[in-house]
Amino acid sequence: MRKRIDKFVIAFHTTADAMKLETVCKQNGVGERLIPVPREISAGCGMAWCADPADEEKLYELMDKSGIEPQETRICSILV
Repeated sequence: MRKRIDKFVIAFHTTADAMKLETVCKQNGVGERLIPVPREISAGCGMAWCADPADEEKLYELMDKSGIEPQETRICSILV
């Protein structure tokens, strides 16, 4: 049975930004994955990065260093 878990979700203006964060996260050992944008968030590209809420500060740091500007960030309850 699937259940809902709180995740830190980052939505992007462009698909290129979403894919760039995925690459940066893999290079820096920050886990999780790209997902379709949850309904409660509206984003230009339709893709979002889903991560453990404990990684929020690290993700902001990586985005800042990589020049990635999120469109929206939020803690969302994701079905897993």
